[in-house]
Amino acid sequence: MQTVFKKTSMLTDAPFHYCPGCTHGISHRLTAEAIEETCGGFGVIGIAPVGCAVFAYNYFNCDVQQAAHGRAPAVATGIKRVCPDKIVFAYQGDGDLASIGMAETIHAAARGENITVIFINNAIYGMTGGQMAPTTLIGQKSTTSQSGRTAALQGNPIKICEMLATVDGASYIARGSLHDLKNVVNSKKLIKRAFEYQKAQKGFALVELLSTCPTNWGMTPEAAMKFAGGEMTKIFPLGTFKDAGLT
Repeated sequence: MQTVFKKTSMLTDAPFHYCPGCTHGISHRLTAEAIEETCGGFGVIGIAPVGCAVFAYNYFNCDVQQAAHGRAPAVATGIKRVCPDKIVFAYQGDGDLASIGMAETIHAAARGENITVIFINNAIYGMTGGQMAPTTLIGQKSTTSQSGRTAALQGNPIKICEMLATVDGASYIARGSLHDLKNVVNSKKLIKRAFEYQKAQKGFALVELLSTCPTNWGMTPEAAMKFAGGEMTKIFPLGTFKDAGLT
């Protein structure tokens, strides 16, 4: 019988702990497949964040270092500089990367650190109870914006890709989504290209993935997918924001 699909060797057999309808599992698989297909899965070191993906070291079949909240780009920088022959990636959520870790993110990009960052944007703090995140949409409700986020009171959502695209040290910045099959396939292409940039020693690469959080959004998984593909893509348009070229 012909094998049409098998699990990537870059994932362990540990079952994911994520809520039903959460797309962290999809992003893990895409990242793992991209690593295996571009790097062969050898000499890879991941950086686990603080947040819903805090147990990433249980799932990726490679060495994974736990970082303090928001410090994954700084930890990745240190590891990559000491071990320049390794493929180093940070896997972070929006609270981790765009809030407490904003400085680490921007300065790693400005320095042109040769690392890859996978940025999961689900527009909310997932692990800690559904507080408003830097990426929470205007009008979106959370435990700390119970009437809905307003620009006047809480400010506007931060668009990480658009911002990092202006930083000279960044080489590849792109945003995909995980709300349907077409976009899942495209997101994998973006992730693969980000790792190809690191292999070519072209500097800082980041891929943002619009993700879902049905639990903290108070939605069914189906409704959460529609929200991600509809309301979120209006504020966070999909595409490549910077591609300096591999040649």
